[in-house]
Amino acid sequence: MNFSFKKIKKSFLDAYSGLKIAGRGQNFCLMMIIAFGVIFLGFYFGIQYYEWLIIILAIGLVLILEMINTVLERTLDILEPNYSKKIKIIKDLMAGIVLIACILAVVLGLLIFAQYF
Repeated sequence: MNFSFKKIKKSFLDAYSGLKIAGRGQNFCLMMIIAFGVIFLGFYFGIQYYEWLIIILAIGLVLILEMINTVLERTLDILEPNYSKKIKIIKDLMAGIVLIACILAVVLGLLIFAQYF
């Protein structure tokens, strides 16, 4: 195996570029704002270690699924630039997956923060 710091640096720069691209998306940006708000509340209320684990996992899950959704949408737009009912169904299903993750994250957040209000 050929270990190269240049290759690792390039990989991180490419990943950072991907995050910047995702950050230009309205939904991803909104999710990041909400995530920072939840993290602020976590520090403000001094939530427990296990609560942090749940919050961070929920935030990560939502952001990862939103990025996968964006990748899939862009890929489908390249493969079929014209409107297609079949493509719309796939996009709607993926959006539904992200919505379920968001609802789960909200429920978990409410369960964690309810005791502090």
